[in-house]
Amino acid sequence: MSTERPHSVSVAGVVVDDQGRALLIQRRDNGHWEPPGGILEREETIPEALQREVLEETGIKIALPATLTGVYKNMTGLIVSLVFRCEAADGEPTTGDETRALRWATREEVTELADEAYSIRVLDALDATTPPAIRAHDGVKLV
Repeated sequence: MSTERPHSVSVAGVVVDDQGRALLIQRRDNGHWEPPGGILEREETIPEALQREVLEETGIKIALPATLTGVYKNMTGLIVSLVFRCEAADGEPTTGDETRALRWATREEVTELADEAYSIRVLDALDATTPPAIRAHDGVKLV
């Protein structure tokens, strides 16, 4: 039996507006720009976690179902992230306990604001190809 800690599973929602921009949040804890998301809680389904995380971090309720656009493994943090392209159903973008700032970002702005490991998630969601992207990173750079 392995004594290594298990992987965590997280979800992130790339909310896209009618101009093709993605909603990014600036996290309060580390100042990084990324799509809203977080770790699934034990009793949650994946869609429930996705809706909860986006709502908590942006004030926006997303429409379901959302489109899976990528699966990403943080090789150092042992986190597997499921990233979805989402549409806003209700609410206005607002900061909260975990969010210092938010902004609608173009493709170019995404690559300027976010680390490669997070910007690629947003770009994959904006491209929304089938099948979804499957990538690995070290927390900052793709590997």
